[in-house]
Amino acid sequence: MSDGKSVFVKICGLKTPHDVDVAVEAGADAVGFVLAPGSPRTIGAAGARELAARVPDGVLTVGVFRGQPLEEVRRLAEESGVRGVQLHGDEPAEYYAHLRAPGRALLRATAEHVTRCGEYGEDLLLIDAPDPGSGKPWNWGSAQFKAPDGRWLLAGGLSPANVREAVSATGAWGVDVSSGVERERGVKSPELIRAFIEAARAIV
Repeated sequence: MSDGKSVFVKICGLKTPHDVDVAVEAGADAVGFVLAPGSPRTIGAAGARELAARVPDGVLTVGVFRGQPLEEVRRLAEESGVRGVQLHGDEPAEYYAHLRAPGRALLRATAEHVTRCGEYGEDLLLIDAPDPGSGKPWNWGSAQFKAPDGRWLLAGGLSPANVREAVSATGAWGVDVSSGVERERGVKSPELIRAFIEAARAIV
């Protein structure tokens, strides 16, 4: 890590109070709630609000959206009470400008090559696999992979077994995991959540 600090860890796709509590107690920096339709991890705004209320101020709560109209994103973000908005589609830079609000962090997720964080006005950049949420690893270790400048999170196929290797290969500022801490699709494993955070915290 260029700033000498520990790796930023985001646990995404949480749906139950117990999983949220486990992630927070294990030391996650951020927790994510999928507010986009069509995922086995999707949760409604009311449910996300109940879960977000369990999270202390020092941990970022993030609503994850994909390909939804701007007004829908804005409404769900407000109804759920999340402190971060992650756009995981082809949303233009105008979305970020319209969603900017005091105390709200904006995250941009993409599978494309990006030169630096902030090109769309985002606070954090997330580099994901071409098939997000599938748990399929991608070739982040290839010589062709060029890490962007700034604060960016690596996602896609990460697990407790490979997160150390992934960060070492890419120099990622942070990591994001969902399927890699599940015992079955859409169902989190408390043991894997703890193991992932422990493995990420051991990276120096």
